[in-house]
Amino acid sequence: MKSIPQFLISAPSSGSGKTTISRAIMQALHNRGLSVQPFKCGPDYIDTKFHSLACQRGSVNLDSFMASPNHIKSIYSHYCQDADAAIVEGMMGLFDGYCKDAGSTAEIAAILNIPIVLVVDAKSAAYSVAPLLQGFKNFSQKVNILGVIFNKTGSQRHLNMLKEVCSDVDICYFGCLPYSGNAEQPSRYLGLDFSANSSISEFVKLVEENIDLNSIIKLSTRELPPQKEFMQYPHRVLIAQSEESFSFTYREHLDRWPNKLFFNPEENKPIEQDIDLLYLPGGYPEKHLEKLSRATKTIASIREYAQSGGKILAECGGMAYLCKCVENEDGRYELCNILPYTVDAKKEARKLSLGYRKVLFESGGEFYGHEFHYTQFKEMPQSSVAEVYNARGERVNSPIFRAGNVICGYPHLYWGAKDIMIIFQ
Repeated sequence: MKSIPQFLISAPSSGSGKTTISRAIMQALHNRGLSVQPFKCGPDYIDTKFHSLACQRGSVNLDSFMASPNHIKSIYSHYCQDADAAIVEGMMGLFDGYCKDAGSTAEIAAILNIPIVLVVDAKSAAYSVAPLLQGFKNFSQKVNILGVIFNKTGSQRHLNMLKEVCSDVDICYFGCLPYSGNAEQPSRYLGLDFSANSSISEFVKLVEENIDLNSIIKLSTRELPPQKEFMQYPHRVLIAQSEESFSFTYREHLDRWPNKLFFNPEENKPIEQDIDLLYLPGGYPEKHLEKLSRATKTIASIREYAQSGGKILAECGGMAYLCKCVENEDGRYELCNILPYTVDAKKEARKLSLGYRKVLFESGGEFYGHEFHYTQFKEMPQSSVAEVYNARGERVNSPIFRAGNVICGYPHLYWGAKDIMIIFQ
């Protein structure tokens, strides 16, 4: 059985710096010549882009609401087979789940049996972090807190006090990162800046100088779960892809389709018609409406494909692209008009819709997923080909539409464990 360093980076709460520190550690190990396989807990599409830039290999999502424990272990082992190290970035606080700690980062750590490096924001605390660390260390026997990294530390006296905390609590001290405002990640639109220009070289240097990476590597080395067959599907799939407009895809999903093609809807070129499925993932198309609406050759070819009975799956932003038009502060932009709806992307209309989803199709297919958007329909459609529930089993007014062989809605579906094509039956 193969053994590699593998650990999960988490924190007591959001805003502790775990995303920046995770990316910096990934980059630091990559700079040493290690092939680092990154993972992200939860359905997040943006942090994975940070990881991919740092490691030069695609990051993979691990989610215990959308996937079973066996499936999580299977894909984790699959993507680690040719790696020298594996780093998992957590989500929110360590024990924050959709229902208490169900679906939390701690649950992922327990499923994979990998240790946790806890990132603690120590900017406004000293010995008070002792009971915090004691509590996280002893709260659950299912997780193993390997050690701690203190973030945003101040003077040498402050650092010495934090070292004493680790000694008193009997937890490994992996280092302190002094506060550096220049190393903060910039905010952008609905999330963080995930462009190729986003650089944290200064923070990588701080990590290399202040974090005991050698100890983390040594203490976290352990065997991978057994490898299982990675299921792939034979369909010929055409996928919309651009830096922002259509960018919310899971690496696992793309890898399930070895026979895939890509196109950019902003480039005004007709799409390939000889395909089994056209996939329009989510993203930020509302930021590029002028380009999309001017790409009339692309729009016409998508209409032709749909009218001829072609299968289309469109999620969130991809669904908005199929609508009659999208409105924002600059005006009204005509799009594919396959769905007779108008999507409102103006600031005054924005309302956050967020959460896990369970989708039960009339055809019998059952899928899990999540929803995250601010845009809204100007007039909420009433019909739906599926019942949609949140993580607590409560009905959610988030319709799934079907027009011929076009199926779409706001929820992003997860189909790593089953063939998405069954929803077209």
